[in-house]
Amino acid sequence: MRNMKKKPTEGQGMRYVIMVMLSFTAAFLVSDAFGQGKAFTAVIDKDGVQRVEVTGGEYYFMPDHIIVKVNVPVELKIKKTAGVVPHDMVIHEPDAGIDFSETLEKEPKVILFTPKKIGKYLFYCDKRFLFFKSHREKGMEGVFEVVE
Repeated sequence: MRNMKKKPTEGQGMRYVIMVMLSFTAAFLVSDAFGQGKAFTAVIDKDGVQRVEVTGGEYYFMPDHIIVKVNVPVELKIKKTAGVVPHDMVIHEPDAGIDFSETLEKEPKVILFTPKKIGKYLFYCDKRFLFFKSHREKGMEGVFEVVE
């Protein structure tokens, strides 16, 4: 018996191209949904505090770019999505008034600080399993941007 392969029709080829385009579009939208590239600007509440909520998940923070004002207190509420993988949020910038390392839990934790210096300061998850890439190396990092 001969092995006869069917040649794809023009319609099948077009469907393939459309499926590939839809896959790339979906991947872009999903990455955008996890805070990639969108900055969150904190608003100062009536009590003079900037409030920000951050969720950590499978190698992402949402939002991952947070803009706050210098010399205005920040109430940062952090939590993690469901799952068994441990995560934390670390930032060590004592000169800027931002210095903490907190484990992310399903129940939100509140961290209070007042940014003292204008600039961009990285936060990240420093968890790592054995010899694999750290969560930070997998993209679980973000930036606090402190502005005037």
